[in-house]
Amino acid sequence: MTQTTILIVPGLRDHVPGHWQTLLAAGLQRVRTVPPLKHDALSLDARVEAIQREVEQIDGPLIMVAHSAGVLMTVHWAARHQRPVKGALLAAPPDLGAQWPEGYPTPESLRSHGWDPLPRKPLGFPSIVVASTNDHLASLQAVTHMAQDWGSELVNLGAVGHLNPASGFGEWPLAQTLVHALDR
Repeated sequence: MTQTTILIVPGLRDHVPGHWQTLLAAGLQRVRTVPPLKHDALSLDARVEAIQREVEQIDGPLIMVAHSAGVLMTVHWAARHQRPVKGALLAAPPDLGAQWPEGYPTPESLRSHGWDPLPRKPLGFPSIVVASTNDHLASLQAVTHMAQDWGSELVNLGAVGHLNPASGFGEWPLAQTLVHALDR
């Protein structure tokens, strides 16, 4: 890696031991992670402010690595801030128009906390959106539309669920490969 700093943007479950983001961060030299919120955990504004606080601590090139709702946070952050970004890896974005399984916040709850409408314009920096054919939070079609709207390259991994420990993903070596591709 160059002098690029990687900013990890976790989803709503924040830091999960054994998650590919946690493992990726442990193997990187220049990395920061958006810390969990102690208050207003569903507030989009609070989440975007948390990203911005971390970004302000980074000098030099930046690559963002987001998963799940962290992708939505990152897209909202990009719509509000003009800081140059070298690239973003956006894995398994959820669809606010889908019905999610029990145990997740409802899309309606997220809407009431400012998550919708989701920005649908090009991000202004290179990005790779990673999708699954059997993600319980978003159809491949919905993720494909998001990637097109954001001007992102789409990588379809096939049937990998939500790309989280419950779907069998701890180690995910392709994440580091994709980050390296963005760093070139």
